[in-house]
Amino acid sequence: MAPLIAPLLIAIGKRAALSSALLGALCIVAELCFLLPELLVTRDALPLYKAHIDLCRAILQVSIFATFVLGAIGIIVTRMRTRRLGLLGITFGVVAMAMGGPQAQALDVGAMRFWSAGLDYFVLELLVLGVIFIPVEALFWLHRQKVLRHGWQIDLKHFFVSHAGVQLLSFAALIPAQVLFSWAVQPDFQRVIAAQPLWLQFMEMIALVDLATYWIHRAFHHIPWLWRFHAIHHCSTEMDWLAGSRIHPVDALLTRAVAFIPVFVLGFAPAALYSYLVFVSFHAVFIHANVRWRFPGLRWVISTPQYHHWHHASDAEGLDKNFAQFLPLWDRLFGTVHLPPGWPRRYGIDHFQAPQSYLEQLVSPFRSRKLLQAQDPDGIQ
Repeated sequence: MAPLIAPLLIAIGKRAALSSALLGALCIVAELCFLLPELLVTRDALPLYKAHIDLCRAILQVSIFATFVLGAIGIIVTRMRTRRLGLLGITFGVVAMAMGGPQAQALDVGAMRFWSAGLDYFVLELLVLGVIFIPVEALFWLHRQKVLRHGWQIDLKHFFVSHAGVQLLSFAALIPAQVLFSWAVQPDFQRVIAAQPLWLQFMEMIALVDLATYWIHRAFHHIPWLWRFHAIHHCSTEMDWLAGSRIHPVDALLTRAVAFIPVFVLGFAPAALYSYLVFVSFHAVFIHANVRWRFPGLRWVISTPQYHHWHHASDAEGLDKNFAQFLPLWDRLFGTVHLPPGWPRRYGIDHFQAPQSYLEQLVSPFRSRKLLQAQDPDGIQ
């Protein structure tokens, strides 16, 4: 029994040290949001935070305390290299306390701005998703792999940019619909749509948005210049909850622009739209997760990890399959479904290796077509 305890403690210590460093960094970002809410917090969410400020402060206090505890565990039970992460986490906790801790007060920055960075969205998403998926993947893993698997730093940067810049990206995605489809907006019809039960509006959005994104997703696979950008998303060779964040901004912008068209034209109620956005955020992470759950009956009704993992497979049988984000119905109707009993053996792209830095991944799709063809002769996956 004793020989088994030491490796277990080391594994626990590694996860504790890593969690301390990440949580400590999030605490510092949260402190910035407390200090500069007008500049850094999502504009629509400010009233909600102010109405529940005591709860927000309590969450921050617990997070800082957890940073110290996890960092101490990491220092005590692990080796020197991992201890540095624990020490870094404790240092971040000290910095967060020096910035005001849970009692930090907003600084006066003058008049309110019409745009903010939205860092609160990044903090909440990473905190909640990390708390859920890191232990879930540790308990129900499909492929045994490290928490700090290859490329995790790049994916974390993608996660930060896409979530911290959510307001700017969303605003840019609105423009095509407003310019090209304003003629289709009928206020009377929109009032009828918004008066429907919220659950019905939610289901309608699931179906219509998924149909729209099915076709733009398929276009990203079959139009060479679009595939350049989408290939960044497919270059991960290990799947987990963070891998789904590896998306080029051009890919994200075009996909959201198409997805917003039915929402803009039909005019769903804000409550239904927010419910849909929460579901989308969680589901997109879930279907990339490193979990072995098959969901035998449900997998034909809604996209599951097994369903979407086949979309990321480099196995020949899985190429250009399972484009639907939510509903396998669209793949079945248009002949692109593939869902055998097992799982893919490999992920990624055989003829394309994306650069191993975040900035290079942003730049590489804009480089010469000859470079892309040399890496992927067919131009598509």
